[in-house]
Amino acid sequence: MAEQGPHPPPNDLCSICHGNFQIPCQANCSHWFCANCILLVWRHTSGIQPCKCPLCRRPITLLVPTNDINNDSPQILSEIQIYNRTFGQQSNAPIAQRILDLPFLLKRLFRDFVNPNNSLPLVIRARVFLSMILSVIYIFSPIDIIPEGILGVVGLLDDVLIALIFFLHVATLYRSVLYNRHGGS
Repeated sequence: MAEQGPHPPPNDLCSICHGNFQIPCQANCSHWFCANCILLVWRHTSGIQPCKCPLCRRPITLLVPTNDINNDSPQILSEIQIYNRTFGQQSNAPIAQRILDLPFLLKRLFRDFVNPNNSLPLVIRARVFLSMILSVIYIFSPIDIIPEGILGVVGLLDDVLIALIFFLHVATLYRSVLYNRHGGS
């Protein structure tokens, strides 16, 4: 499958209305919808809980519209901000949900890092680089909490745990950037 950019795949249609995308939004599960369509799904299901993706049934806790939306639809963009304010900063999300969101957040973060037109805050860049450097130093250092030399493969458990913590930390940082862009004040 080709790498998706910040736009829906070419020749793809909204899976709700089966038409061309009108104000395309990407959900945290990586699926694309028309902004109005996914907001209608949310309003007609619960309204007090995040809606579930019509394709994969995962809770949608963040909607990210494309960057090139003009201001012809301030009502829809304001509703996206309300949705993201309501569900985008859920710190009580289960660890399984956070792990499932990792591919979406890390792909978008990588695109923001390599895109010179996108301004990722310097503080976020510095925290990501510092976290990465510290994680790599720990993983490749001979000093381990669980030594590989004594316990063999089981000794890799702490390295895997450190890598998982790094990715979760980076994803949480980037989620806060997306939240501030598309839902925060």
